Amino acid sequence: MQVKRLVAALVAAAPLFAAAQTNVTLYGVVDAAVESADTGGPEGRHTFVNSGDQSASRFGFRGTEDLGNGLKAIFNLEAGIAADTGAQDSAGLFQRRAVVGLEGAFGTITLGREYSPIASVAAATDEFGQGFYGSNLSGFGSGRATRRLANSINYKSTSWNGFNLLAAYSAGEKTTGPSGDLKGIGAEFKQGGLYLGAAYHTLKRVSAGDDKEYGFGAAYTFTEFGGFELKTNFLGADPDGPNNKFKQYNLGLGYPFGASKVYINVQKNKLQSGPTGNAVALAYSYSLSKRTNLYTSYANMNNTGVAVFGLNSASNNLTPASTSLGADPSVFTVGIRHTF
Repeated sequence: MQVKRLVAALVAAAPLFAAAQTNVTLYGVVDAAVESADTGGPEGRHTFVNSGDQSASRFGFRGTEDLGNGLKAIFNLEAGIAADTGAQDSAGLFQRRAVVGLEGAFGTITLGREYSPIASVAAATDEFGQGFYGSNLSGFGSGRATRRLANSINYKSTSWNGFNLLAAYSAGEKTTGPSGDLKGIGAEFKQGGLYLGAAYHTLKRVSAGDDKEYGFGAAYTFTEFGGFELKTNFLGADPDGPNNKFKQYNLGLGYPFGASKVYINVQKNKLQSGPTGNAVALAYSYSLSKRTNLYTSYANMNNTGVAVFGLNSASNNLTPASTSLGADPSVFTVGIRHTF
């Protein structure tokens, strides 16, 4: 009988032994909204139920193992899902982030699919948290800045008087033609409510030369004024070749009061060849609890006669057809978000 009790006690304690070795956390976001959207083209306005208009719906696992002497093994696997249909991201199961690495007094080194140095600066300085329509996520994509790096080696230093160094190398893994390799470097400074960041990438996309990408950003939280926020950033790309530079400027303000928060972001997009688009976006969030909030937002892009710039939320894109030159997309959303 005593042996049976001892075995039962060991079985019950097994999860505790595992937890002492490796701490694993399951986390996620479920975000869904009703939106009324108009690309500004002949299609007119439509109503959708979409996922991820404030934050991308997702689930993930992250964990650490204490290896002793201040050294830790770390990992993170994060998958995007569509709350409106239940589908996984078309790009793959853990396409949002999939890394494993080491953390210690030297900083953090990870291998796998990771956010780029420019992405880190852009995320820290976007008032919308790269969520609501009108965020700086439209500064990423083809011919623009690179947000995520597959097949990458990444380094982030420990803080030194508020400064951090970021470095990344993403192997294109091509056996013929341009390598597709991306090299990135960045620096961040954090002190009190102040954040400053800058980053630069080179990408070997064509044989003739390198594509160049850059990002700068600043943010400040005025604690003496109830948490009033000011955030601004500049994202740019100069793909190899003439007359094809892309530039984006963002300026955002945020103010929390009670369970509420209001946001505004103004944005300017410009291509060297002439097209220009100016966006204004507003958002409001009301917290029902620490994990659940309701939100609403409105955004409008005013394109010049030859432009087709669009609006991006955390998971969705509203862009006029390439034939609808000068069309002005707009979108209104009402949604709910829960984090766990």
